[in-house]
Amino acid sequence: MRHLLTLEDWTPAQIAEAIATARQVKAHPDRYADALRRKTLCMIFEKPSLRTRLSFETGINQMGGHAIYYDTSTSPFGAGKESIADTVRTMCRYVDIIMARLFKHDDLLEMARYATVPLINALTNYSHPGQILADLQTIEEHQGPLAGRKLAYLGDSFNNVTHSLLFACPKMGMHLSIGCPAGQEYEPAPAAFASARTAAAQNGVQVTVTQDAAEAVRDADVVYTDSWMSYHIPKDKANERVRIFGPFQVTGKLMKQAKPEAIFLNCLPAMRGLEQTAEVIDGPQSVVFDQAENRMHMHKALMLILLREAGIIRD
Repeated sequence: MRHLLTLEDWTPAQIAEAIATARQVKAHPDRYADALRRKTLCMIFEKPSLRTRLSFETGINQMGGHAIYYDTSTSPFGAGKESIADTVRTMCRYVDIIMARLFKHDDLLEMARYATVPLINALTNYSHPGQILADLQTIEEHQGPLAGRKLAYLGDSFNNVTHSLLFACPKMGMHLSIGCPAGQEYEPAPAAFASARTAAAQNGVQVTVTQDAAEAVRDADVVYTDSWMSYHIPKDKANERVRIFGPFQVTGKLMKQAKPEAIFLNCLPAMRGLEQTAEVIDGPQSVVFDQAENRMHMHKALMLILLREAGIIRD
């Protein structure tokens, strides 16, 4: 059974297939209006969400299927009264595909061990693959082929978005430059960085980490940032994190270090005046709402690809 747990597990061809399928679904939605007729998606939410829930639920509805919202805070799964193994084995008797938005990546891996239907990682503390696939779709739509592009990521880099960029960008022939504070709390996990360096060497591209924001952004085609206050960060850390990440705020001045035609990404939610200024996110280089829309098209594509490969639907 093929799942989407992390893009480290996916080949360049599989990533390209997802992007191409998402673009086809976006361009020709009517062709897929009955593609998932009478199919059921279980959406497991341990972490709250706006874009993830709406994009998956709307996506499967538009393809003729049905979504079940499963809140772990009001279920045996969340209360620890039933094992993950028993929960997943039961779910697989009822539904055709599962997406899970969890705190711990290890819990997702445990689910995958017992899942007999496709499982999609809709976010864990380690990986956010669907987001990055939608990001790559957005970049390709605005700038053309991915190979040879440079993406600069700024800010908190010990997170799921940075790790997934590390897994995906080098495989697609993209240079990746990360600008972040020094220290294991703020830099990418060593395993994710090592994986990226291996892929980069195979594809003749560079993956770097620097504490100089201007250096990271210089000549970039894409400038990307994310929240400084992820869900797991205590609120009493806010002032300290603003001080630490302040030098990596994406400003209009910093954007001038990138190429003139560079685009700006933020996977949202975004705080104006923190990880970026309002002039950037609301300016002409920002494509954050195209990026948000593409979550739905990509999630449609992932459901189609995984269900076809599992033999649950046919072309």
